Amino acid sequence: MRFVLPFLATAIAASVANAAPTPITLDQAMANPDWIGNPVESAWWGWDSRQIYFKQKRSGSAVRDTWQIAGAAARQVDDKQLANLDSADPVYNRERTRAILLRNGDLFERDLKTGVLTQIVRGTTAAADAQYAADGNHVQFRVGSDWFSWSRAERLVSPVALLRTAKDPDAAPDADFRRDMQLRLMSTLARIKQEKDETRDQRNAERAADATRAPLPVYLGDKVTIETSSLSPDGRYLLVVTATKDGDKRRIGKMPRYVTESGYEETDDERKRVSEAGPLKHELKLVEVATRKVTELSLDDLPGIKEDPLAAMRSAQKLDALKGNRGVRFEGREESIRWSANGQRVAVMAQAIDNKDRWIAGVDLAAAKLKPLHRLSDAAWVNNRGNDFGWQPDNSTLWYESEESGYSHLYLQAADGKARALTSGKWEESSVTWSSDGQTAYFMCNPKLPGTYEVCSTNTKDGALKELTALGGVESFALSPDGRKLLVRYSTAYMPTQIGTVSSSGGAITQLTDTRSADFKAREWIQPEIVAVPSTHGADPVWAKLYRPATLEAGKKYPVVMFVHGAGYLQNVTKRYPVYFREQMFHNLLVQKGYIVLDMDYRASLGYGRNWRTAIYRQMGHPELEDYVDGLNWMVAKHQGDAANVGIYGGSYGGFMTFMALLRAPDQFKAGAALRPVTDWTTYNHEYTANILNSPELDPEAYKVSSPIEYADKLKGHILIAHGMVDDNVFYQDSVRMAQRFIELKKDNWELASYPLERHGFVHPEAWYDEYRRIYQLFERTLKQSTGEL
Repeated sequence: MRFVLPFLATAIAASVANAAPTPITLDQAMANPDWIGNPVESAWWGWDSRQIYFKQKRSGSAVRDTWQIAGAAARQVDDKQLANLDSADPVYNRERTRAILLRNGDLFERDLKTGVLTQIVRGTTAAADAQYAADGNHVQFRVGSDWFSWSRAERLVSPVALLRTAKDPDAAPDADFRRDMQLRLMSTLARIKQEKDETRDQRNAERAADATRAPLPVYLGDKVTIETSSLSPDGRYLLVVTATKDGDKRRIGKMPRYVTESGYEETDDERKRVSEAGPLKHELKLVEVATRKVTELSLDDLPGIKEDPLAAMRSAQKLDALKGNRGVRFEGREESIRWSANGQRVAVMAQAIDNKDRWIAGVDLAAAKLKPLHRLSDAAWVNNRGNDFGWQPDNSTLWYESEESGYSHLYLQAADGKARALTSGKWEESSVTWSSDGQTAYFMCNPKLPGTYEVCSTNTKDGALKELTALGGVESFALSPDGRKLLVRYSTAYMPTQIGTVSSSGGAITQLTDTRSADFKAREWIQPEIVAVPSTHGADPVWAKLYRPATLEAGKKYPVVMFVHGAGYLQNVTKRYPVYFREQMFHNLLVQKGYIVLDMDYRASLGYGRNWRTAIYRQMGHPELEDYVDGLNWMVAKHQGDAANVGIYGGSYGGFMTFMALLRAPDQFKAGAALRPVTDWTTYNHEYTANILNSPELDPEAYKVSSPIEYADKLKGHILIAHGMVDDNVFYQDSVRMAQRFIELKKDNWELASYPLERHGFVHPEAWYDEYRRIYQLFERTLKQSTGEL
């Protein structure tokens, strides 16, 4: 591992343009990636804006070490320094003179003038959701379901609100004629009750009046669970998100494990499958802390809440019509509830369970009523990304992200409800960070090309866009505590993530690390060419990575291999170090062996806007396959591709698409490797699948046309199925069921490779090697008619 001194390196050395690529073996490509040099996994500023910390995996171990850069040298943080260590994502006070740190579940406050660190709480249950109180003199935080406040002056932690999912023991009993009769007829019983009530009332009054006592609990009833809660900075109100206790009746999946330490087969409980039952709806409750009064906030005023966008489908399937409001969810405190710094305003974000609407609403705290502020609707589904929001320092201006223009952009809404866009164009912003004065927004951006990511900024005055970096492959960034610099994580095609600093006004980067091994750096690699493949289906150009020899042999036709990235909504055609770095090395090997390779960001990929994302609504695998056929034809027309010898492979969504290519375009794709594939979308999870295909009960046709198992009879080519047997994302069952279909259909030229100790993402080099040996041999055997021996 090597660290670059800031004054010695300001840019990454470019590869020699005409150098021949260094040969790579399959064994080397699939080896433990420690040989490459481990990337910087996370990085954060020290309190004084002069120190930087980062995490890195230790070579030959699963342990992560913490490193510190202070000045010119990087050194490993030893155990004696841990007690004074800063943490990522501090929470600053209004004046930016103090910061709250959460480390290992314990809470601290750092004085940013002196550096003095004060521990607020040390416990066995982790503190969470720390924030400054409106007066700036207290720190509020949550432990479990209880909220506390720490006084800096008194050095005292006090409970503010104690939430309980139980019946209030002091509440009046439900009406009952027998009880009423007993109290009317039996004077002794009536006297006992009166004395008990008086004692209780006196006890509660004394407790409420005594500032040294903890407050009485807030009882929410025994029929709910607490999903999240958020305390107002002024300590007056608490918003609580609840769900019905034991309301989710969906069956839990069981995953068997056959290779175990005990020697016995074992079973794990895993996720639930997609269904019309879906996740439980949430309720939102407002608690007045002083009185412990609980009011359930009605959703009736959310525009469109009573309208069912799926009513026609519901009717067609003879399902019951929607009654009352659509169900909504509030996903996480940080994601769904934002208070102004003075505690006088709050905004909440609700998302319809049917995925068609997202609302931002204020809460009239005095009237206990929601006030709609913004609605985002989509006939397909509202994006799960680009939903950040919050309040400006003036405590009245709301900022939020929205995809309403077709691309994710940043907006401001004044107190009068008038909104204006701060960013715009056919590109996307993400990961917003604001300057302390709220005048400048910093964010990730890709305005030049969809796969080129920089840090950008804009100001609230005129919305002028400024690119602050010129790296192409920025991964993330953090603004320094003093606001003067950006700590940037970035990468290139063959450089895993490193860190450097840039002025917050823009400029050249000061490179701080280069953790690549000497062996990896010495190699010459085939640089992927980012190309725009024309679409014959009215879409924008389909961006792709092309791997090929620098010079094609005249008159030769090259077998084509096409790679399909996973996750569906993921972007792989970027200038960053790819998630699929092993596959990239494999593509180098394939080019060495006489193939040309195309890796495409098909429709549904991230970074290309709303229309690209939702093109697959109710037809997964169809637009994407059109894009791959366009890519194939382009390879044949422009790069001497052999149309008769085309292979395709990928994992997860890529495995699904491999099946769709082999089964729905069997005359164009000769061989494929489907790794950990979804073969039937009814078996996948609700949160992902219902966005795109609704539910199987509501929209069975969408599942039928989108599931490879429905096309099993169309198999003509050669297919390898590879799956980890303890995959807790795409269950191994998907591949087993497809295998059974092939058996029943008497299909030939398919095989199933099973990996007993692998989950969804393989981790063992031996399994990686075995899987890719099989892929390589499949392509050699079918696309070149050779032995396939390495």
